[in-house]
Amino acid sequence: MREAVTGAWLESDEPGDRIFLKIGDIELESGELLPDVTLAYQTWGELNADKSNAILVNHALTGWSDVPGWWPSMVGPGLPLDSNKYFIICPNVIGGCQGSTGPASLAPDGERWGSRFPTVTIRDMVTAEVKLSDALGINRYLLAVGPSLGGMRSLEWAIAYPDRISAICTIGSSAVATGDQIGTASIQIRAIKSDPHFNSGDYYDGEQGPNEGMGIARRIAHLTYRGETEMDVRFGRELQGDETGRFAVESYLDHQAGKLAKRFDANTYIALTEAMNGHDVGRGRGGVAAALAAIKVPVLVVSIETDRLFPPRLQEEIVALTPSAAPLESISSPFGHDGFLIEVEVVGELLRKALALAEQS
Repeated sequence: MREAVTGAWLESDEPGDRIFLKIGDIELESGELLPDVTLAYQTWGELNADKSNAILVNHALTGWSDVPGWWPSMVGPGLPLDSNKYFIICPNVIGGCQGSTGPASLAPDGERWGSRFPTVTIRDMVTAEVKLSDALGINRYLLAVGPSLGGMRSLEWAIAYPDRISAICTIGSSAVATGDQIGTASIQIRAIKSDPHFNSGDYYDGEQGPNEGMGIARRIAHLTYRGETEMDVRFGRELQGDETGRFAVESYLDHQAGKLAKRFDANTYIALTEAMNGHDVGRGRGGVAAALAAIKVPVLVVSIETDRLFPPRLQEEIVALTPSAAPLESISSPFGHDGFLIEVEVVGELLRKALALAEQS
């Protein structure tokens, strides 16, 4: 079932280093109740006696709780998020597919949520993270940090729960989704829903899942993740040189699509993409400027020069409207949005800088 239908973690799979914690019911921003929620998370290091050394890592769209698995060289002994000094925790978001309650999870009736899974927002994800923190007795994080979707959640922490963090770092992210992002993402969602195996989201008992649709979505997304110049220099118009007759860039995108199908779920891709489309820190708070102006904790904002999904103007906006923001930090990289995954030395130094801000506050 797992290979054919979904790349989600299922109850029969090995948990690895994941810890699963039930955090109860969550009232969503929509007013709907998501019952008996489980969050999967992983930790590194030890929580000190007064629980003052905790760092919250918020993963990106297709990330998960295993930070070293998707963000190499960031977490561990002597690394920027030093597990000899800090207690680092990364939860998989609600709506996720790697052990947290999401569309592939079993609903209270014993069937998979599928099409019945409710709409979740960035704020709902943070609400779940707060409940997890409460359950673990963590009243305050030294730092909340995340790239992309994770940066959105870090901003929400600073706005909604300022007494529970000392500082945040948001990387390649924004205060509000743009029309360009929503437009590109909506095509990806349409691709998945148009797959004949999607079955309105209830494909878990079928013989095949909507892998072709999700593959198309991933190909579109991956083009927005990489730098335009990098793609041209790396691939140009070169042919793959095999019997397929494909261009090399087509082969590369096919490979990325296949990888995702083995570890992700199509319904989760839709749920989290829609949450990002709906991201707006100013909703119900008097607008983006008012929401950012209310932030009091130190904020380190990082942009990536060649990012065409979250262009630097979006991070410039955060810095301009947030009185407590440090000067904008910029990563020079040919790799576009994915620069936060690849430029590990530069990103590591920026995390150390963010921690220094947190420890001084």
